[in-house]
Amino acid sequence: MPYAPEPATTARFTPRDWTLLLVLCGAIFLEGSDVAMLTVALPAIRADLGLATGELGAVVTAYVVGYGGFMLLGGRAADLYGRRRMFVLWLVVFLVFSGLGGVATEGWMLLVARFVTGVAAGFLTPAGLSLITTAFAEGPRRNRALVVYGAAGAAGFSLGLVLGGLLAAVHWRWVFFAPVLLAVVLLVLALATVRRDAPRADGGRLDLPGAVTATGAMVLLAVGIVRLEHPGEDVTWTVAALAGGAALLAAFVAWQRRAPQPLLPLRLFRSRELVRANATALLFAGSFYGFQVLLTLYLQELRGWSPLQTGLAMLLMALDVVLAPVLTPRLVARFGVPRVIVGGLGAGALAVGLFLGAQLDWVYAAMVPSMALVGVAFALVYGPIAIAATTGVAEHEQGVASGLLNTSFQFGAALGISGVTAVSVLALGEAEGPAAGLRAFHTALWVPLAATLAAAAVMGVRRRTTVLTEAPAEHVVAAGRPTS
Repeated sequence: MPYAPEPATTARFTPRDWTLLLVLCGAIFLEGSDVAMLTVALPAIRADLGLATGELGAVVTAYVVGYGGFMLLGGRAADLYGRRRMFVLWLVVFLVFSGLGGVATEGWMLLVARFVTGVAAGFLTPAGLSLITTAFAEGPRRNRALVVYGAAGAAGFSLGLVLGGLLAAVHWRWVFFAPVLLAVVLLVLALATVRRDAPRADGGRLDLPGAVTATGAMVLLAVGIVRLEHPGEDVTWTVAALAGGAALLAAFVAWQRRAPQPLLPLRLFRSRELVRANATALLFAGSFYGFQVLLTLYLQELRGWSPLQTGLAMLLMALDVVLAPVLTPRLVARFGVPRVIVGGLGAGALAVGLFLGAQLDWVYAAMVPSMALVGVAFALVYGPIAIAATTGVAEHEQGVASGLLNTSFQFGAALGISGVTAVSVLALGEAEGPAAGLRAFHTALWVPLAATLAAAAVMGVRRRTTVLTEAPAEHVVAAGRPTS
C-alpha cells in the first residue's frame, strides 16, 4: 500500500517509523563513512597500486564529480519515478561498484568504480531525504526525524575516520568491502520496510534538456572547484571548466523559465526559507570540511600522528549523535529553526577560532573544546537546515528540494576543501619546516572561520516566512514557534 503521512498531531514514532528511519539513517551513514574511510586509506592505496599523486587525487575527485554532478537529477528522478524505486535501485548500484573498487588492480578501474559510486550516491541521497519528508508529516514528527537523520550523516563521517583507520590497518580493500556488507543489510531492510510508491496522477516527465545542461554544469563546476586546490598548476583547464560550467548553468536557468515541466521549478526560490537554508548549507559545509582537512594535516603532517590516532582524536566530533535526537527538537520547538541554527554556527565559529592559538606542542586536552564544539555545531545545524529547506514544499517536489539541498552541501564541501588547500599552499610558499607549516595552518583557518560567520549572517537575517503558493494547505503545518 502507498505510504500516507500521518497527521502532524501524532508526535510519537511507531516501531515501523523507527525501522524506516533506521534504514534511511543507515544509508546516509553509509555515504558519509564511505568518503571518510577512503580518505584515511589513500596512502595505502597509492603504495599498493603504485598511483602517482595526481592519480590519487583523481580517486577522490571522481567521486565528488559523480556525486555533485548528479544530485539535482537524482532528486527530480525520485519525484518522477518513485522514491522507493530510486532508493533501492541506486543502493544496489552503490554496493556493486563499491565492491568493484575493492577488487581493483589498476588505477583506472578504481577511478571508474569511484565515479559510478558517486553517481549512485547522487541519486541515493536525495531519494532517502525525500522519503523522510514524505513519510513523516510536516511538524514535530518530521523535525525529529530530520534531526536524527542529520546526526547519522555527521556521525558517518566522524566514525568513518576511525573505521577507516582500523580497516586500512588490516588491508585497504576492506575500506570498500565494509560498505558492501552494510549496504546488503540496508537493502534487505529497505525492501521489507519502505512502502511502495504511490502512482503519480499528473503524468510528469523528465526534463531532458534541463537534465543534460544541469548535470553538465554541475560536473564542470565540480572539476573546476577541485582543480582550485592546486593554484601552482596550469590554470587553463581550471578556467575552462569553471567558464563552461557557468555557461551551462546560465543555459539551464534560461531553459527552466520556459520548460513545460522543469527539472528545477524556479518558483521554489520564492521561498526565502529555502534560499537561506541552501546558502547556509553551502557555507556551513565549506567551513566544516575545510576545517576537517586542515585539522587532519595539522595532526598528521605537523604533529606526526597516525591516521588511526587522528580518527580517534576526532571521535569527539560525533557528539551530535547523542545531542541531536535528545536536545535539538526541544530547542527547535522553543526557539525556532533559525535561532537554533545560528547558535550552532556560533559554536562552530568558536571551535575554529580556538585553533588559531594552536601550537606544535599542544596536548590533546587543549583540542577537546574545539572537537566538542564541532559536535554541538552539527547537532544544532545539520538537521534544522533540512527542516528549513523542505518546510512548505509540496510533496511532489520534495525530491528536487532534497536534491537541491544536498547539492548545496556537496559544493560547499568542495569549495571549502579547495579554499583551505589553496590558501595553505599560497601561505606556505617556498618555506619549509614545521614553523612555516604552522603559520600556513593558522592563515588557512580564516577560510572556515569566515564561512561560518557568513553562514550565521545569512541565517540571522530576520524575515517573514514565505510559503510556496502551490503547496497544499495540509503541507503547511506549524512546527512549534515560527521558523523565522
